[in-house]
Amino acid sequence: MKKMSRNVLLQMEEEDDDDDGDIGDVPASRRPFLTPHTHLPSSLVLENLGQTIIPDLGSLESQHDFRTPEFEEFNGKSDSLFFNDGQRRIDFVLVYEDESRKETSKKGTNEKQRRKRQAYESNLICHGLQLEATRSVLDDKLVFVKVHAPWEVLCTYAEIMHIKLPLKPNDLKNRSSAFGTLNWFTKVLSVDESIIKPEQEFFTAPFEKNRMNDFYIVDRDAFFNPATRSRIVYFILSRVKYQLINNVSKFGINRLVNSGIYKAAFPLHDCKFRRQSEDPSCPNERYLLYREWAHPRSIYKKQPLDLIRKYYGEKIGIYFAWLGYYTQMLLLAAVVGVACFLYGYLNQDNCTWSKEVCHPDIGGKIIMCPQCDRLCPFWKLNITCESSKKLCIFDSFGTLVFAVFMGVWVTLFLEFWKRRQAELEYEWDTVELQQEEQARPEYEARCTHVVINEITQEEERIPFTAWGKCIRITLCASAVFFWILLIIASVIGIIVYRLSVFIVFSAKLPKNINGTDPIQKYLTPQTATSITASIISFIIIMILNTIYEKVAIMITNFELPRTQTDYENSLTMKMFLFQFVNYYSSCFYIAFFKGKFVGYPGDPVYWLGKYRNEECDPGGCLLELTTQLTIIMGGKAIWNNIQEVLLPWIMNLIGRFHRVSGSEKITPRWEQDYHLQPMGKLGLFYEYLEMIIQFGFVTLFVASFPLAPLLALVNNILEIRVDAWKLTTQFRRLVPEKAQDIGAWQPIMQGIAILAVVTNAMIIAFTSDMIPRLVYYWSFSVPPYGDHTSYTMEGYINNTLSIFKVADFKNKSKGNPYSELGNHTTCRYRDFRYPPGHPQEYKHNIYYWHVIAAKLAFIIVMEHIIYSVKFFISYAIPDVSKRTKSKIQREKYLTQKLLHENHLKDMTKNMGVIAERMIEAVDNNLRPKLE
Repeated sequence: MKKMSRNVLLQMEEEDDDDDGDIGDVPASRRPFLTPHTHLPSSLVLENLGQTIIPDLGSLESQHDFRTPEFEEFNGKSDSLFFNDGQRRIDFVLVYEDESRKETSKKGTNEKQRRKRQAYESNLICHGLQLEATRSVLDDKLVFVKVHAPWEVLCTYAEIMHIKLPLKPNDLKNRSSAFGTLNWFTKVLSVDESIIKPEQEFFTAPFEKNRMNDFYIVDRDAFFNPATRSRIVYFILSRVKYQLINNVSKFGINRLVNSGIYKAAFPLHDCKFRRQSEDPSCPNERYLLYREWAHPRSIYKKQPLDLIRKYYGEKIGIYFAWLGYYTQMLLLAAVVGVACFLYGYLNQDNCTWSKEVCHPDIGGKIIMCPQCDRLCPFWKLNITCESSKKLCIFDSFGTLVFAVFMGVWVTLFLEFWKRRQAELEYEWDTVELQQEEQARPEYEARCTHVVINEITQEEERIPFTAWGKCIRITLCASAVFFWILLIIASVIGIIVYRLSVFIVFSAKLPKNINGTDPIQKYLTPQTATSITASIISFIIIMILNTIYEKVAIMITNFELPRTQTDYENSLTMKMFLFQFVNYYSSCFYIAFFKGKFVGYPGDPVYWLGKYRNEECDPGGCLLELTTQLTIIMGGKAIWNNIQEVLLPWIMNLIGRFHRVSGSEKITPRWEQDYHLQPMGKLGLFYEYLEMIIQFGFVTLFVASFPLAPLLALVNNILEIRVDAWKLTTQFRRLVPEKAQDIGAWQPIMQGIAILAVVTNAMIIAFTSDMIPRLVYYWSFSVPPYGDHTSYTMEGYINNTLSIFKVADFKNKSKGNPYSELGNHTTCRYRDFRYPPGHPQEYKHNIYYWHVIAAKLAFIIVMEHIIYSVKFFISYAIPDVSKRTKSKIQREKYLTQKLLHENHLKDMTKNMGVIAERMIEAVDNNLRPKLE
């Protein structure tokens, strides 16, 4: 291996050929030094990552300053995770295509790429990493560069990155469960401890090299687990530079992969997922995860969260912990939702108003007014018989109970999740993560402006001034606002489609019910319009969603957040704001706008002066809202599963088909992993987004669809195992990342929970017919407004349908060509207005004002009751349990005792040695004089 004692960067005057943007570009003279709060040696190491040393390399053929990895032949051990010497563990793998064997005519470009890669690898070696290169077994153009971090490098960067490592085994006893009698049941659901052994708990502290003796180091090889080793190596790979052009430096493995200099960069899986490794020292964690977590036979078992965290890192672990907890809580909501649905289903035969709609002497004789101009006919009320029966299932007293319950349920879920999250923060050593998180390389590269820190009064560098930050925020907000307006425009387009196609369906579909044709009972113009519009809405949602994902990433990259957490939180807010409008806008329209501003037959309201506003069914828009929710939730679940399961499986299948000629050869672990699919930087982000959108459907509109929690529960049970199967079998191992919590998704869920109370109260008040029915039952069925001697629902349909005189039709609808139902002088429509001939004809009657007052009173009472219960629950349940607080306090005490007191003892001991030497020296000087 060729040696040198300094960094190497290519100094090239020719034009750069990278096409991956400007990440990592900054004038070398203005690059900031990264100054960690550590002692001098580590500080110098990290600062060296930001320094630029430029030797004069001369011609492109001069390579005397490069340190290159040694090439070794594959030793035939397919399960090996070590270099050929069997001692040094592979912490990361870089893959590139040998330019000398490429079948291309771009020799100049290939030479540039080779030089950049050689400079990068040389600098990796200069920073202490050890490299070994091996050619591919199946494709000799591919070269795999294996990266190993020695003990000294791991210790140095563990201190720089403030990684918490074990001090002493945890001596706090686990509290026994309060449900001891159910231990047999929980044992069945838990993972077998003889297969996956529980992780030993430790008290931890940020690592410091000069206090290494205070840490619990039994075996140096096991002190840093593979996930931590990979994280440290990735930290180095992301910050080492490789090129200088016109005093602008370029750095980082991400840029090299994006520009095609490297084909891939990833840590290794420890074994195959279907069988254990032949290496007896291999822990076989991937195999255990597949067997006890991802396999379909383990669908009923709890997740091995500690092993997930150990293998994939805290970020993946916290996602599956949250998803599992959310799924557990959905079980209670699903049970109550099914009970409310069964209540409505079993009592639908007792639904008096539905019987009146279906009765041939009541609904069969009520002639309804046309719902559009010119083409729409008069129609009999009993054509909506089947939809009214379905509506009785969802528009019942059970719906009200379920809406109140869900308002309390969502609060319980969020509060108990905070407690669970606090436990995981302590157990997984992420309590003080924000203090230890490093800035993103892309942010560091842009830090060119010097300012004075108000706290330390020292100089520090930032990427842009206050004015520049305002400009960036304004541009980003404008771009997000534009896309939201685009969604609103698409919603308006769907509304125009509804208005236009309803006329067509009204003209083409049969006007009379024929008992021999069951399709006619269900395929009404309203139903056909609702279903087709929902399907088109879903297609538009998915198309806009695909486009906006790329736009949101571009906006966030331009915004330039400081840390990875800040980046993800910023992207989360943009994506969710867009998705909220994209997915929920059509539901909000049906629930709160459709059929609310239609006027009456003699004076209808028109959209854009042309399209007559669409009306709800005589039973209201609740059933249509249920249909919309079912199509969007079901379609989204199917689409996501196709994307998550079929696409990576098909891609891997195609890859195996192309490699079938060399399938008889033994391939090493790194080559097997290379042919898996890359997860992508934001893979986990989309998993969160999918679940939060589902959370919104479950809470915001649950009053119209009590089976939504059941559908979500079934989907999530499958989602957990699908995601697990995907991670363990189809994708390369992700770079382990730290995460303290679920990030911006927590406040988003809290906002949805608050909004859900309002939306469900308004759905019951304005979308369903529950309030008008209650007003009729208690006020208008008996004198002085009604004729019945006792409270009853009889006559409700006749009382809530107003009368219109056909002669009062305006010109647009007077010339109605349909006369299949005979000549009529009057027709009925759904509203509360005085009949023709009344002094205030076609004005709202007293029933209307009673209903409005009752609706407003109901919203106020329901909101105040639920909000009071929510705030009481939030106050009564602490965010951190007493047991977790005790553990945190015990760890702080132990850290202070071990680190600070031991440090004082060392100082005292050293002072004693110095004092003894001074006394001895004085004694030696005085003794000759005395003699």
